[in-house]
Amino acid sequence: MGGLSVLREVRLLLPHEDLFYYADNAHCPYGSQTEAFVRRRTLHIARLLLRQGAKLIVVACNTASIAALDHLRTTYPAVPIVGMEPAVKPAAAATRNRRIGVLATTVTLHGERFSRLLQRYAQDVEVVTVPGSGLVERVEAGLLDTPETLAWLHELLAPFVAAGVDTLVLGSTHYPFLRPAIAQVLGPGVTLIDTGAAVARRVQQLLIEHGLAAAAPAPGQDTLYTSGDPAVVGPVMARLLGRPASPIHQD
Repeated sequence: MGGLSVLREVRLLLPHEDLFYYADNAHCPYGSQTEAFVRRRTLHIARLLLRQGAKLIVVACNTASIAALDHLRTTYPAVPIVGMEPAVKPAAAATRNRRIGVLATTVTLHGERFSRLLQRYAQDVEVVTVPGSGLVERVEAGLLDTPETLAWLHELLAPFVAAGVDTLVLGSTHYPFLRPAIAQVLGPGVTLIDTGAAVARRVQQLLIEHGLAAAAPAPGQDTLYTSGDPAVVGPVMARLLGRPASPIHQD
């Protein structure tokens, strides 16, 4: 459900677009799956969304983007496809002490796309990486600010504190939902960066470039799907979005 942080930004910027969202809860977390498995699931979900009439695809997951974005674009060359990548470039530009942290899944941190990001944008800064073990599961359960989550964050983020990073990349779409808790642990001296708003701007740009932007002034509708149990997923979606949510089960 991390991609809901991206849906939230897209909805704010593009209020007239209809949005289809697929939460692959039955196979979460992707960060502990193989790249081949994540690639298969991403292609399956893209096919489903295109059958629903989607005109543009957002792969609202850093792990899925690392594993499947290039293959997805090759499979559907006529469809505009927007992916995610950890915000290494803006973090390298924002850091004051030349030390940045990246909190992401293991698949993201070990992927070739991430290596290319470091080579291109972070050669003159120190980069500390930490796998965000357990955080996706906590967001999926809606456990955003419990004492257990704060205790886990204190332990997980300790390498960033020890290294003295002043800028932290939230390298999973789940992590923006933990931003208040992460900020509480790291303190006001650390800048937190994610890419949701930048992705929304890219979606707007591509819709305009391809002549696909909604012409009608009516408010857009959100259609939510889940591979999990809607009775379990719905309340957590509602909490993350801050409004009622009624996902439809779809394998």
